Amino acid sequence: MDRSDRNPLVGIGLKVASVIVFVGMSTAIKAAGAGISTGQITFYRSAFAMVPILLYLALRGDLRRAFHTTNLTGHLSRGFIGILAMSCGFYGLTRLPLPEAIAIGYAMPLIAVIFAAVFLKEVVRAYRWSAVGIGLFGVAIITWPRLTLFGAAGADTGAALGAIAVLASASLGATAMVLVRKLVDHERTHTIVLYFSLSASCFSLLSLPFGWATLSGEQFLLLMLAGFCGGVGQLLMTESYRHADMSVIAPFEYTSIVLGLVIGYLLFGDVPSVEMLIGTVIVIGAGIFIIFREHRLGLERKGARRHVTPQG
Repeated sequence: MDRSDRNPLVGIGLKVASVIVFVGMSTAIKAAGAGISTGQITFYRSAFAMVPILLYLALRGDLRRAFHTTNLTGHLSRGFIGILAMSCGFYGLTRLPLPEAIAIGYAMPLIAVIFAAVFLKEVVRAYRWSAVGIGLFGVAIITWPRLTLFGAAGADTGAALGAIAVLASASLGATAMVLVRKLVDHERTHTIVLYFSLSASCFSLLSLPFGWATLSGEQFLLLMLAGFCGGVGQLLMTESYRHADMSVIAPFEYTSIVLGLVIGYLLFGDVPSVEMLIGTVIVIGAGIFIIFREHRLGLERKGARRHVTPQG
């Protein structure tokens, strides 16, 4: 897609839609319960994600073309980093309240803005840098209570490890986002998503010798649903990168907190802590500022184009 044909509003809309679907995926994984290895969760999430992807491609008549790629190494690299990010994220999700896991995961779009500027050379101005710094401070407020109690007598060590795992997932996820942004310049959306699910399924099978749990019928259905949601969300997210710079759409990840808070309370009885609420408000505030700033810049660019006179 030519840059002149890109529509940031479409990219933002696709990103928000992917967030909603991914929250559904997280809810299903959380509901499946503890005791399931992260490798096993990752396999089901990746394998069943191919169902909506393959169905969509078959209906469009693009199934054969979707397997064609000129950058297999890029797909495998993205798959390996992505599977590490998912494994860390699922580990944290099974050990933290749903809203807290989502809130800590907000470090990913913030880190992604930094990576986009450093590795993709996207223009990030001082206002957005300030918002990123404030947002990361909010993430620190959320995680600090868990990390300071790590190893203390009577402390929830599992929750502390979960917080660390989600932070690791955020950094790895931001790296994967950069790799996706490079792939979309030359690869079809469906090819990117298909190869990710294929490579992630294969990589996650390496955990099979370390012990997989015997699933109940309910657990199997929940993990199957999680995989289906993951496939749909992956399609939406990958397509969003075609329409807007990653540093523009990444902050919209924060919309998931509203759903996370409601679902966490209604389904799992998760009551957010004061630190989590304060940190989340700061992160959301940083995201809203970035949205406002991008809107102003867009209006200024349109105004400048209207006042440009042809040179003869």
